[in-house]
Amino acid sequence: MLLAIDIGNTDTTLGVFEGEELRATWHMATSIHRRGDEYGALLLNLLHQQGLDTSDIKEIALCSVVPPLISTFGELFQRYFHISPLVVGAGVKTGVRIRMDNPREVGADRIVNAAAAHHLYGGPVIVTDLGTATTFDTVSKEGDYLGGAIAPGIITAAEALFTQAAMLPRVELTRPKRAIGTNTIAAMQSGIIFGYVGLIEGIVARIQQELGEKAKVVATGGVAELIAKETAVIDVVNPDLTLIGLRLIYLMNQD
Repeated sequence: MLLAIDIGNTDTTLGVFEGEELRATWHMATSIHRRGDEYGALLLNLLHQQGLDTSDIKEIALCSVVPPLISTFGELFQRYFHISPLVVGAGVKTGVRIRMDNPREVGADRIVNAAAAHHLYGGPVIVTDLGTATTFDTVSKEGDYLGGAIAPGIITAAEALFTQAAMLPRVELTRPKRAIGTNTIAAMQSGIIFGYVGLIEGIVARIQQELGEKAKVVATGGVAELIAKETAVIDVVNPDLTLIGLRLIYLMNQD
């Protein structure tokens, strides 16, 4: 079995593949202050709940946008699994040619998403990842990573609103009934939810215009389902896109 791990700024997503089947997925909060043994205890408990043991895991692939945790997890895997993980980064085959000014600037998770999206849906394809940041990654028909856009994530922006505006309360991120909110909570929900729908539609339209052709739009990340219900611009929602990409990249690097 293959254990795939995506370490994000806010959440860490884990999945176990048995062949092509994604047998189980989990999410845990990311913290650079958590020790390797703490992460190990959490991971061993999650595996145990699925009837799995460390001996069942034969391969591990990892991508991270939190550099200090790469060594933390590397030591964890050596100690508990006796495996050195494949860490997506420089020198690792991804199947994606990066056409950025400085390829090393591109987050590993964005490359993993691009590889998975092109493999699953062909190209051109636009991946929007709705996490701590809202990112847009563009892949050509030939599989070239062309670049994209980065905006604050919806939860990140909402948190800034709650903390910087003393009179505004925290609100649940759910769909408002109308764009014209008749109370403060409804108005905030309208601005946050419909505002991000407008952001996504606007940036996708500009990318499509620059490409000069229609590209499939794939959404992933924590609030992808919520936003996708409000717009026709998103063609596919795939919450497991990064994990699938990690498995594909692991296989590419085994020959």
